[in-house]
Amino acid sequence: MQPEKKKSHVPFRVNIIFFAVFLMFSLLVLRLGVVQIVQGETYKREVEKTEDVVVSHSVPRGRMFDRNGQLIVDNIPKNAITYTNYGVSTKEMLEVAERLALLIEMEPRKISERDQKDYWLIRNPERGDKKVPDEEREKIKEKLKDKSDRKEYDQKIYKLKLERITEADLQELTEQDLEILSIFVAFKSGYALTPQIVKNEGVTDEEFAVVSENLEYLPGVDTTTDWERTYAFDKTLRTIIGKVTDTKEGIPAEKLEYFLSRDYSRNDRVGKSYLEAQYEEVLQGKKMKVKNITDKAGNILKTEVISNGQSGKDLVLTVDMDLQLSVEKIIEEELLKAKRGGGTGFLDRAFVVLMDPNTGEVLTMAGKLLAKNEETGKTEMQDFAAGTITTSYNVGSSVKGATILTGFQQGVITPNTYITDRPLKIKDTPQMGSHSNNLGTLNPVGALRVSSNVFMFETAIRIGGGKYVYNQPLRIKSSAFNTFRDSFSQFGLGTRTGIDLPNEQIGFKGESTVPGQLLFFSIGQYDTYTPMQLAQYVSTIANGGNRIQAHLVKEIREPTLDKEQLGPVFAEIEPQILNRLDLEKGWIETVQRGFREVVTSGTASKFFANKDYLPAGKTGTAEAFYDGPKRSQYKEPPSVTNLSFVGYAPYKDPEVAMSVIVPWAYTGKASHKAALSIGERVLDTYFELKKTREELKLNGHASSQIDEDQEQSQQQEQE
Repeated sequence: MQPEKKKSHVPFRVNIIFFAVFLMFSLLVLRLGVVQIVQGETYKREVEKTEDVVVSHSVPRGRMFDRNGQLIVDNIPKNAITYTNYGVSTKEMLEVAERLALLIEMEPRKISERDQKDYWLIRNPERGDKKVPDEEREKIKEKLKDKSDRKEYDQKIYKLKLERITEADLQELTEQDLEILSIFVAFKSGYALTPQIVKNEGVTDEEFAVVSENLEYLPGVDTTTDWERTYAFDKTLRTIIGKVTDTKEGIPAEKLEYFLSRDYSRNDRVGKSYLEAQYEEVLQGKKMKVKNITDKAGNILKTEVISNGQSGKDLVLTVDMDLQLSVEKIIEEELLKAKRGGGTGFLDRAFVVLMDPNTGEVLTMAGKLLAKNEETGKTEMQDFAAGTITTSYNVGSSVKGATILTGFQQGVITPNTYITDRPLKIKDTPQMGSHSNNLGTLNPVGALRVSSNVFMFETAIRIGGGKYVYNQPLRIKSSAFNTFRDSFSQFGLGTRTGIDLPNEQIGFKGESTVPGQLLFFSIGQYDTYTPMQLAQYVSTIANGGNRIQAHLVKEIREPTLDKEQLGPVFAEIEPQILNRLDLEKGWIETVQRGFREVVTSGTASKFFANKDYLPAGKTGTAEAFYDGPKRSQYKEPPSVTNLSFVGYAPYKDPEVAMSVIVPWAYTGKASHKAALSIGERVLDTYFELKKTREELKLNGHASSQIDEDQEQSQQQEQE
């Protein structure tokens, strides 16, 4: 009898499991071998993979100088505290903000309600959770199309929390909380890895020092030197220089996309008006670029400076600041004198533009405005240089030179045309004439000398294809208005002068085409013109017929570390001829002769007849309607008189052209001649300043020569 075989204690199924485990383990070992041996280098490179993040650091803006190298706008250094977000969590960022708040005084900035609510939820997470009960959370989850979409679920819950935070909840935030929140908001407003200004106003030396000493406890915080615009002449040309945004404003919303596409950051300071805005890309400079090398987790491994950057380029303006200051003083004195001497309550401003008629360089751009200071409530004299391009007025007879030349071009008059000055009577209209009746029979030169309105009326009627008959209707072609305007634009009247500033206005065009309005147009009492347009117009006459683009920047210079010196010339602004008048020989000389006789024996002779700088010019008086800041007080616009004067000197070889406008000078009969008083004093000042500088230059050269001769004599004695 054979013994019974012993049954295995390990069931067959267990053997299958053991075999499966063995097989899986073998596959795992095989896979591990493939990873380590075959793909090891690839995975190693992936682990060691880094990311290069390039960030930019702002540099000081370019400075501004006058034509003689006198500093106008500069930058002054000031203490600043910055924060750079290195990709830390919100909680870590808030902790740093709390520590920094203990070290500095931070005035709570204007904080949005949303920021306050976000902060409240960070401070009160449990109370925030209770704002949305569990039952409501379940219903929200059930309504989601994708039940696993955690992001959408969290967004809906958070939105509900925000909506249910009450005003009483927000009242719990203390002043200390708001200070921390101000810092925290500043932290969040910047780009990752880009320094963001936290505080740069009123950072005391003590604050700067204590923050510097505790930087190891304030990750991301740093102390640095920031800059601020400073102005050598506080009240001069400020409206033309313009403004720069501060770090809180950053890039204006309407220009955000434009600047971001040009490598700006949202919180960069940019020029927001006039010269600062017009030359933003020149003044901004090249930012310092730093490359931060980070690992996959965002930790910075190394920092490399790609380029050190460069301060913005400097602007050399065409303006002569000594002349500018003198002209502004003259305007202020004459404006106040006119107010006391019969000027109306409307009289509150006056303008002067001085221009080189051969280059278009603006030597002086002055405007003064009597206005109430919003802070003090007191009336004061304010800078209104911007008004020379942004405001326009009826200027009167100053434009008669353009009317004469338009008549020449249209073939309706010649330099030898004679017209008798006498009152005109058109049917159903008041009698029209010159400032004095029956000025005699005049040619164009004489008409300019005595400022005959009738000569201009007759010229306009002929251009319009009409014929004057006493007390009969006047019929002219409506196209004559366009003929005049097209011609006037050749001088710069009613069109942009091309000045390198934003916001230049072209003036207002009268809409009526009633024949009588064409007559008013011909004497400067219909369309309106700016002081800058008048300066370009008289420059075109002075230089013989070239309309030259007005410009305020003379040169662009490379930045220099020596604040006392200008850097090398980067670009020089060359004169640009916008158009050349189509004139026959003798035409413009006729107008020039008429302008000369205006100041020697005509309407401006009492002010300019004996000047050794030999000026030429044209006076203007316009009956207009007041449309200034007090207009709303009247049902109908009050009648006022505007005064103007255009001129240039010397007559034969002009080097300076001038326009003067005193709007709303008086009502009724003339009580003063402020425009002529200003014009006389301004041209006197220009040539006196020129003479003084020439004498100083000559004396300086003589002194240098004497010193050199003495030095040579001493050397000879020693030998």
